[in-house]
Amino acid sequence: MRLLSIASGSSGNCIYVGNDQTHLLIDAGISGKRIEQGLNTIGLSIADIDAVLVTHEHIDHIGGLGVICRKHGLKVYATYGTICGIKNTKSVGKIEEGLLCPIDKCEQISIKDFVIHPMEISHDAMDPVAYRIYADGKKLAIVTDIGHFTQETVEQLQGMNAVLLEANHDVQMLQVGGYPYPLKQRILGNRGHLSNENAGRLLCKLLHDDLKTIVLGHLSNENNLPDLAYESVRLEISMGDNPYQASDFQICVAKRSCPSQVIEL
Repeated sequence: MRLLSIASGSSGNCIYVGNDQTHLLIDAGISGKRIEQGLNTIGLSIADIDAVLVTHEHIDHIGGLGVICRKHGLKVYATYGTICGIKNTKSVGKIEEGLLCPIDKCEQISIKDFVIHPMEISHDAMDPVAYRIYADGKKLAIVTDIGHFTQETVEQLQGMNAVLLEANHDVQMLQVGGYPYPLKQRILGNRGHLSNENAGRLLCKLLHDDLKTIVLGHLSNENNLPDLAYESVRLEISMGDNPYQASDFQICVAKRSCPSQVIEL
């Protein structure tokens, strides 16, 4: 199984997960042209994609969905609430009803040789989820747009071999920055986004010997910096109540507007 972040940030998100038999996209919040260019870097095209898993209906996650679905007949897997949100987003356009596949966030689904476990998250969308993806004896989680985490979140993310986790903002940068006060409160709230420090604290609860790679994603362009997110998370891990050091893990930051390094599991 391999992971490629094609784009990750508040201006657009699209992540590829696949192997030789199965090719999936998690979200399609950038143009079809950019998705195609990202897939081309690993020798694939949108025509190779088997399905799109959508986390929620915000435009930075579905902006390019309508175009690629109409052009390539791609199936879209999402919760009932998210599908309703997609249908109500005029800029996405009409997607054939037969391509929309509702999922229950409490039930696993299978797409070819991949098993996908949705999980409930806290975000200000209609019915958002994160995804845990199992294939080739490996487990990968894609967890972004999560305002806070609970003990249930921790339990569901145990045993992963790789995690792409939101590290959206530095709290101090957000607080002194130019965002309007209500927007700051939304981001900081329990249905907003995960800070660098809270991403590190969540990771401290997930560390184990077989967790090989941590990818930090969905960074704010205005309220974070890649190096700051990286160092903040590393500090939380190394200073946290766990037997590990940050140097025990491969930690990288997903690029905002271009493909990142390919992660092989």
